[in-house]
Amino acid sequence: MEEIAEQVDRRLDLLEQVEPQPGRGSILDRLFSTGLTRRDFMRWSSMMTAALMLPPIFEPRVARAATLSTRLPVVWINLADCDGNTESLLRTADPDFATVILDTISLEYNETVMAAAGEAAEAHLDEILEKERGNYVAMFEGALPTGLGGAYLTIGSKGETGLALARRVASGAKAVMAVGTCATFGGIPAAAPNPTGAKGVGEALGIPVINISGCPANATNIVGTLLDVVMFGRMPALDQYSRPLWAYGRRIHDNCERRGHFDAGEYVLQWGDAGAEQGWCLFKMGCKGPYTFNNCSLIRWNQGTSWPIRAGHGCIGCSEPDFWDSMAPYEQPLGEKVYGSALGIGIDAKANTVGEWALGAAAAGIAVHAAATAVRNRLTPAWNEAGSEPAGQEPSVSPKERE
Repeated sequence: MEEIAEQVDRRLDLLEQVEPQPGRGSILDRLFSTGLTRRDFMRWSSMMTAALMLPPIFEPRVARAATLSTRLPVVWINLADCDGNTESLLRTADPDFATVILDTISLEYNETVMAAAGEAAEAHLDEILEKERGNYVAMFEGALPTGLGGAYLTIGSKGETGLALARRVASGAKAVMAVGTCATFGGIPAAAPNPTGAKGVGEALGIPVINISGCPANATNIVGTLLDVVMFGRMPALDQYSRPLWAYGRRIHDNCERRGHFDAGEYVLQWGDAGAEQGWCLFKMGCKGPYTFNNCSLIRWNQGTSWPIRAGHGCIGCSEPDFWDSMAPYEQPLGEKVYGSALGIGIDAKANTVGEWALGAAAAGIAVHAAATAVRNRLTPAWNEAGSEPAGQEPSVSPKERE
């Protein structure tokens, strides 16, 4: 573990040598200007370290990575979506740390929040892609329509297709992140019959991406993954769907606050019944927590205030591929229909069986992905910071190493 910490220190030392963008204040300056204190920042760093499943020795390194995130150029592209992920990141209590970080990182392009518009914005994007080629992180929000050569989505005064824009931006990126279920798996735009041929960014472009799924993605997972890239300078350990294991390595069902009621056979059977009033398990009301891998039950939403199951509605599985089609109907147990012909079983009252199957499939996928990642790292040395570690010599940090 100390060796990994030393690698992170060397990585951050290199990043510290990079000149910050002109006009970008430090994150601490920003915090102090909004009335927050250094104690608030250290408390946030501890929370983020725990969310990243890192041991306490990484707390000062997470804090340092946050302060150095001003040196990492970020290009955020909106595709076919509702901007819900940007809203998730920005529209929280004022101010929150996600907003502070987005205000202080070198966010070079984001159509939703940037002041420039029209041809001025497009000119700025072209300039950044040329100036920071090979150095910036590309973050995509929204699905990519591929039908008719991408003509179902055109962006900007030049009428460029989203497909062409995504290819252009991704080709010069140091890392590519797909934020939200639309960008990761196609989401609702890809729901059957999907006339536009919408796909997730990774599938549409045929490139490796870091998927941050969820509808919308949780701000902690977005910022945490960005900090992970800042600290380690490479892809984090991923599951079979290219999602960071620290965020998507467990089922919602495993850490659900209503899990004790599931184990005791105490279920809500009708909205508003006595079981609902006592906070019993929502599985028989259609909760998809046993099939859904995400950390919602641990980090929650709205600054950790609550999350859907705590508020009284079951999980709809929005962070899983094809959730709009495969998880419906949302307020009925999947046991009343067979979930996926590959499973071949009805699962009412067999949530653990399905969960164990899904976990086993995920583990198998992780093993395959780990091998593929090791090969890819050897082929894409750009993931290793120049002058840091020899290309292809750094395996992804596994959950075991993080313990």
